[in-house]
Amino acid sequence: MKLLLTSALLLSTALLSAAEPVKPLDIGSRWELFVDSQLIASRSGVALKLHEPVRREVVLVTDQPWEGPTCGYFSAIQDGKKVRLYYRGSAGGSDHSEDQVTCVVESEDGIHFTRPKLGLIEAGGTKANNVIWRGVESHNFAAFLDTNPATKPAERYKALGGVKQPGKNWMTGETPGGLYAFASADGLHWNKMRPETVMTKGAFDSQNIAFWDAPKNRYTSYTRIFTNKIRDIQSSPSTDFLAWGEASLNQYAAEVPREHFYTSATIPCPTAPHLYLAFPKRYTPARKKVAEHKFPGVSDTVFMTSRDGLNWDRSFLEAWLRPGPDPLNWTDRNNMVASGIIETGPGEWSLYASEHYRYPDHRIRRLSLRKQGFASVHADARGGEFVTPPLTFNGEKLLLNYATSGTGSVQVEIQDAEGQALPGFALADMPELYGDEFEAAVAWKKGPGVSSLIGKPVRLRIVMKDADLYALRFAR
Repeated sequence: MKLLLTSALLLSTALLSAAEPVKPLDIGSRWELFVDSQLIASRSGVALKLHEPVRREVVLVTDQPWEGPTCGYFSAIQDGKKVRLYYRGSAGGSDHSEDQVTCVVESEDGIHFTRPKLGLIEAGGTKANNVIWRGVESHNFAAFLDTNPATKPAERYKALGGVKQPGKNWMTGETPGGLYAFASADGLHWNKMRPETVMTKGAFDSQNIAFWDAPKNRYTSYTRIFTNKIRDIQSSPSTDFLAWGEASLNQYAAEVPREHFYTSATIPCPTAPHLYLAFPKRYTPARKKVAEHKFPGVSDTVFMTSRDGLNWDRSFLEAWLRPGPDPLNWTDRNNMVASGIIETGPGEWSLYASEHYRYPDHRIRRLSLRKQGFASVHADARGGEFVTPPLTFNGEKLLLNYATSGTGSVQVEIQDAEGQALPGFALADMPELYGDEFEAAVAWKKGPGVSSLIGKPVRLRIVMKDADLYALRFAR
């Protein structure tokens, strides 16, 4: 767990009051996560804090004859009570091998997975396997559950898969080949949506993902491209999953270092789809920790966010998932986080990461973290506070996802846009809130109701001691 100190935020409330009027940020009734500084206009004694995931149990070892030590590019999908992991079955060899297969495992809880015996495609000398596709497209077949309300029943599941042909300019997408679009009614029986590729401008030699982007009412893809020989990420829009618009490179602040992002694992946040989350596998090709290993390179995973899908916040430059003490995770292409977040319990989200790449026990491990708990505003035992910019909202009560120690606390004061406490909502009107809750209703002496303030510009002053605030929402 790490702290981020941002000097640009060291502004006093008095200076804010004297500044030029700011157009209020309308947060409606949606969840807002404290993964960046958007809701922090001034602060004192608090900082943004990154929370690392907890490594849990190994959920899959890819030890079947049709799988192998170079399986990769996992996608996690939750469809009702069923959880599926899709991945490439590969024992090594060319990226263009037609012998690559796409596999699936299933679970009822996101923890205990089994291989269904599908009888669809012969692999490893049998059809009693979990293979759903064979061919070069399996190199990076990336599936998702289409939540587009207008999608056809036969296309509830969709996927992208395919590679570029070798050649002088393959890194910039100039050679033949590209990504194909796939669809399935049940996630097991798949067909190409058309025989031709649907996307050609990219390198694509990685996991290329897509999803229904509800706030934009379209599909969005995030795919591999190289810029100046650096592994990079580009996004493209589509209204029908077949015709894709011009690609745009991910943008970062000028001071953010250029790094190889091998995958992106980009998804809309499950509880806040206006917020994009990404878990890029950061690749350092020049390093070699295990001398006897044949290949160079070490990898970890970082965490970044975006509010428009194009401009990405790197408030946390450090690793979100480190290789850890296991030496077999310090070899190339490990610690790759699967695309997708699974709810595995009340208040618990799970992701999945690969380990032991190129080793006989190549495997997938579950990672867990608090619901919405990627980062927080943190105050230590000395206490601190922060003030939001002017906000408008549409809700009857304020909910907090927070945690304190036994002696810690959180208090909220609602101010007018100029920073003056509103009658009945001052700090002195709110009893200290303490505990560990995911949706705690804030109550002042008059009660939790805030409907009288709907549509009016307000600021929140949040005073904390030995506490973390992960997210807030004005709920209807």
